[in-house]
Amino acid sequence: MSTATDIDGNLDPVRPKKLKEEPVPPIPVVDESKSDLASTTYSHYRTGLSNHRTGLSEHRTQLSEYRTDLSTKRTRLSVNRTEMSMRRTGMSFQRTRMSADRTMMSVIRTALSLISFGFTIFQFFGKMREAEVIQSAHAARNFGITLVFIGIGLLLIGIVYHVQFMRGLRRTRTEMRAGTLIHGESGFPVSFSLVTALALLALGLFAVVSMMWRIGPMG
Repeated sequence: MSTATDIDGNLDPVRPKKLKEEPVPPIPVVDESKSDLASTTYSHYRTGLSNHRTGLSEHRTQLSEYRTDLSTKRTRLSVNRTEMSMRRTGMSFQRTRMSADRTMMSVIRTALSLISFGFTIFQFFGKMREAEVIQSAHAARNFGITLVFIGIGLLLIGIVYHVQFMRGLRRTRTEMRAGTLIHGESGFPVSFSLVTALALLALGLFAVVSMMWRIGPMG
């Protein structure tokens, strides 16, 4: 059966041409008194019927091959769609990981603003008290320390949530990869935002210790 090539370089089945309708050969009228002539006439008639059935059978065979080729093509397309779906699902895990990193960075920015603002208030009013510009800076410095504690608490909550979420995401990805449901060739590195958050947490704790007990370069 004739085939064509599609845009992907695969053979694309071509539908067979419509079979031209041919009438069934009519039953011949013979003179039964002449047995030899009647036998020959009926033999030719049976040969015509056989040729007619053969033509129909060949056409049915071509249609069957065409349906088989169509089924093969649909199967190939289904495999390609499944492959693309697996790759899209694998990439969606990467997008989800990057989204979690962006959320962690938002928490870092908020916590950094609270910690730096609180530390600035603490140092500003402390210097004003040392210069005897104001008589008491107790309330303002307590407010600064409170802001630093809020920033550290927010950062702790964000780190815990991020770690739990990433562990669950990695576990789900590993299970789906083991079940050959997704492609997982791309790496799944450690979150840089988590490393940054841990460094900021250590800095915030050091700042609190320096502010409360006046030790270190920040005291």
